[in-house]
Amino acid sequence: MINLDKLKKEHEKISAELSSPDAIKDMERYQQLARRFAFLEKILNLDKLRTGYIEEKGHLKKVVSNPKEEEEFKKIAKEELAQLEEKIQSTEEEIENKLFESEEPQRDVIIEIRAAAGGEESALFAAALLKMYQKYIEKSGWKFEMLDSSPTELGGYKEVIFSASGEGTYSHLKFESGVHRVQRVPDTEASGRIHTSTVTVAVMAEPKEIEINLRPEDLEIITCRASGAGGQHVNKTESAVRITHLPTGIVATCQDERSQGKNKEKAMRVLKARILEKMESEQSAKVTNARRVQIGTGERSEKIRTYNFPERRLTDHRINFTIYQLDKILEGELDEIVNNLIKAERKKLYEMKGLI
Repeated sequence: MINLDKLKKEHEKISAELSSPDAIKDMERYQQLARRFAFLEKILNLDKLRTGYIEEKGHLKKVVSNPKEEEEFKKIAKEELAQLEEKIQSTEEEIENKLFESEEPQRDVIIEIRAAAGGEESALFAAALLKMYQKYIEKSGWKFEMLDSSPTELGGYKEVIFSASGEGTYSHLKFESGVHRVQRVPDTEASGRIHTSTVTVAVMAEPKEIEINLRPEDLEIITCRASGAGGQHVNKTESAVRITHLPTGIVATCQDERSQGKNKEKAMRVLKARILEKMESEQSAKVTNARRVQIGTGERSEKIRTYNFPERRLTDHRINFTIYQLDKILEGELDEIVNNLIKAERKKLYEMKGLI
């Protein structure tokens, strides 16, 4: 159970400060304190509700255990106890969610999947991950949008980039950054030998317009003919766009759309996300707390998961979590593993803040 004593003391301190005659002399600080006070007020009101449920639970337990009480009353008390347990759990989850909301930015994401070690088998697994994420995103009620791709002849991807938008996308999908390892027998392997291949995934928060302001003179924009599948259109139209951010050397390309304008718009979104990722990575390297809270490092080089097909096993190495339902996972049933990752990260956050 989360210990809210520190938050209660902070609430009392801010309440006293806001009541001070000098509080409005610094209007900016006053507004910051008022926002924090309102946030703490919501948390503590939920805690009062939870405390009331717990007290009522104690009373009902006495009724159930009282040998002199009539059986009919005991039966009613047991039913109410079950309902109270649900209310207590629901209220505690709401408290946790609100506590975590104060730390977690509400952002859409751009995800890059790249084939790494393993040649065509790696590219095919990149396609499998794309399908997994698309199904998970759609089942979660979010919006999926393809931004760019480099397909292979056998149906895999050297690289594929897409976006996910909707409330909670960043907080649920950010854990996917890193190296995903697959162990399976490729269709081309006559001897039945298991191959190990890897795919890298990068999850980037999509910046809001005010966060990244790119000057036109800092951009080099080149158009060219798209490559890959696409029929005669590919050879005749210069629709592919490549944008380079000259100060950082960061590059983004897009060739999926027939319209050069749409490709430019999508490439610009990817470019901004990559620039923001670089800025935040440099900043978080300086702020040790941000790194301590993370489940894993968030680096592309970190091996985060193994997908073992012969055993139908998925293992997340960051939290030592294993599940033997790989077929369901690849169909987008990611809730169990994502929820365990969220719980692990929240536990680290609460420990750091002295809340547990």
